[in-house]
Amino acid sequence: MKTMNRAPAIFEDFKIRRVYDEEKEIWYFSVVDIIAALTQQKDFQLARNYWKVLKNRLKEEGSQSVTFCNRLKLEAGDGKKYLTDVATPETLLRLIQSVPSPKAEPIKLWLAKVGYERMQEMADPERSLNRARENWKKHGRSEKWIQQRMMSQETRNKLTDYWSKNEITKEEEYAILADLIHQEWSDISIKDHKKFKNLKTQNLRDHMTEAELIFTALAELSTRQIAEIDQAKGMKENKKAGAKGGGIAKKARLDLESQTGNKVVSQENYLPTRDPKFIDNK
Repeated sequence: MKTMNRAPAIFEDFKIRRVYDEEKEIWYFSVVDIIAALTQQKDFQLARNYWKVLKNRLKEEGSQSVTFCNRLKLEAGDGKKYLTDVATPETLLRLIQSVPSPKAEPIKLWLAKVGYERMQEMADPERSLNRARENWKKHGRSEKWIQQRMMSQETRNKLTDYWSKNEITKEEEYAILADLIHQEWSDISIKDHKKFKNLKTQNLRDHMTEAELIFTALAELSTRQIAEIDQAKGMKENKKAGAKGGGIAKKARLDLESQTGNKVVSQENYLPTRDPKFIDNK
């Protein structure tokens, strides 16, 4: 299963963690996060206990819904990843029937909307790009920033496509290589870069400045082209390509910083002052 963690969706004030399975083209959502939203429970442990009791009751009743729940690593509030029960929209719709809550109907409608939109995007991928563009606009991004963000994502996708075809198959391998490239060009790890920007579960790229996006793209573009020329395969060879590609972007960054006197790595972010009722961050 090749999965990608996406920025949490937000239902009212509740963050719903999610993962996208690229091979099956299916969304998986954190069950305990859905339970917390349904029961309006802000205490994570209490929401977790509620799900534990409900899961045991459903098992005793012979419900198949629990059987269809998977366990994937999701990032928690402390920044670490833990195995967490996740389920597809179809399974969640079944589970929701067992939770007495006035919030159930809005979440049912939302999950149905997520599934329908995904079907539309599969038939017409341009819809996904347009939706992402509209979401960024709503969050105050300029047209120039949006164009750079989309270009950066395309560069990233081409690199991960190369890795997937050249013996990089595990999620942790992708993460190691991405962090290596990031540290090479920026002199800071992805984790520390997020802390520097005061981010937690948010997507770092969605909070990068234009300059940060450009240098990230340069590092990843250089890495892919070097890997292609060297015909890099596996972790050892792709690490070498990543170090070289990141080094090229680092030289350019240092040159720019010496000319302008300004640091490229910035504390700037696009964190909202308050969350709207529901945000679906692509």
